[in-house]
Amino acid sequence: MYIIIVGGGKIGYYLAKQLVEDGNEVLVIEKDAAKCQQIADDLGDIVLRGDGCEGVTLEAAGTGRADLFIAITGDDEDNLVACQVAKYKFNVRRTVALLNNPKNEPIFKKLGIDTTVSSTALVLANIEQELPSHPLIPLLTIKGGGLEIVEAKVPQYSAIVGKRVSELLLPQQCLITVIIDEEGVPRVPNSDTQVRAGDEVVAVCRRESEDALRAILTTPARETQ
Repeated sequence: MYIIIVGGGKIGYYLAKQLVEDGNEVLVIEKDAAKCQQIADDLGDIVLRGDGCEGVTLEAAGTGRADLFIAITGDDEDNLVACQVAKYKFNVRRTVALLNNPKNEPIFKKLGIDTTVSSTALVLANIEQELPSHPLIPLLTIKGGGLEIVEAKVPQYSAIVGKRVSELLLPQQCLITVIIDEEGVPRVPNSDTQVRAGDEVVAVCRRESEDALRAILTTPARETQ
């Protein structure tokens, strides 16, 4: 597989190193001469000095035959432009962009970037269950439908503890698909399934309904009286 990486910083360097070790053909595009030299010294002749947002540079890189194009600079705008040029001028089948600011994800998706990776979101996904204000963990985005598969833990104080699934006033187009108890045993819920404190709830919902779902799962019982 031929993979082009725009950005030769630490992430780009180690990503290129791993991909080369896995047997892929890799080319790193980097503006900074010192970074280019380090990559060349450590990994061999797999680096091209240039601007990954420019068509001339991407043409010299052979972008038209790339199987995968990854833009992971420290600038979201550069990552977006590089992926767009690769996709729409050189017809690269799959583009991946690093999001330094996760709030930029909607515009990246709207403009056709196939996959976005947010380091902020990845860190949050590992700590969100400890943060009362961010109990929903996104597991998977369902492409094209505006839907996400999310996971949340039902806190001890939640008003829904002890209620049946049929009693929950879920947002429209929101469905609880799996409930995992504190022992790690999953069950597919039906209308009579009772929600217990500590349950991990996996649901499918629209992005715009996430706040409403969060409120249903975490509102303390005293606030519903």
